[in-house]
Amino acid sequence: MSQSFSASLPLSRYELDRDYLSREKPNLFDELFADDSTRVLPLLSGSALLKSATELALVRPAAIPAADLLVYLGRTTTATATEPIGTPVVAAVLADAGHLAEGDWGTLRDLGSVLSDRDAGLFTEALGIINWHDSHRFSPRTGEPTVPAKGGWVRVDSAGHEVFPRTDAAIIVGITDADDRILLGSNAMWESNRYSLLAGFVEPGESLETAVVREVFEESGLRVVDPVYLGSQPWPFPASLMLGFTAKLDPASDGIGAPDGTEILEVRWFSREELAAALSEIKLPGSTSIARAIIEAWYGGPIVDIA
Repeated sequence: MSQSFSASLPLSRYELDRDYLSREKPNLFDELFADDSTRVLPLLSGSALLKSATELALVRPAAIPAADLLVYLGRTTTATATEPIGTPVVAAVLADAGHLAEGDWGTLRDLGSVLSDRDAGLFTEALGIINWHDSHRFSPRTGEPTVPAKGGWVRVDSAGHEVFPRTDAAIIVGITDADDRILLGSNAMWESNRYSLLAGFVEPGESLETAVVREVFEESGLRVVDPVYLGSQPWPFPASLMLGFTAKLDPASDGIGAPDGTEILEVRWFSREELAAALSEIKLPGSTSIARAIIEAWYGGPIVDIA
């Protein structure tokens, strides 16, 4: 169950060797850009340049305008019609689209479920590390400005203190009751007809299972038992790793939710028939999300959006 579920998660796919040892080379980007086989993934404001509606554009280094940031993503482990196995790939955050402005650009949220395994992995990795750079321009130890190093996988201040990438762990849980209904909630930050699973960040000194129980109670007022891990998916918006669980409503609970009113405004139980009947009125999570995968695993197959 868990292995097949994980294989279905759009942003957990990859066909790349991250080649971490090469990050230590002092002239890494000089070497890469002198190699005719190197390809660059151009990125601008969180969007990637596209070759087609379902494929990223990997271009030669000479084809990109000036870049604010370069990150070495690694070497491909599968071949395409234009890139052989072992193709080095660099992500380039552009200062301006320049002559590439005429091209098509797309976001990971929109494209994550339709890209190939290779391209989904490249885009997810690139966006995650780039978002980390954006939030770590100053050292948390000294307050001094930091600069990229080691192929874009470290930032260093003038005293030589290194800052490494961090990922925020967050649980997301499909809760069912004794009648196998699923609980969905409406978040205050969304439009009023959008519903999804309950989720939240893991706190320091807390296990994943404890976070499931705590977050569900804090957001919905409901107690759950038997958290079971399903699988994980990176969610670089900006820097999360979503850890999927199922859980059961505590048999001692009456199942009447009391949403916190701040983050979660409403919670509703849905049977499969009730969810199907409500699809013309409510919106579910997008196809790129692990939330959608968990809901569809409970539902028994793909759900066609109507609203």
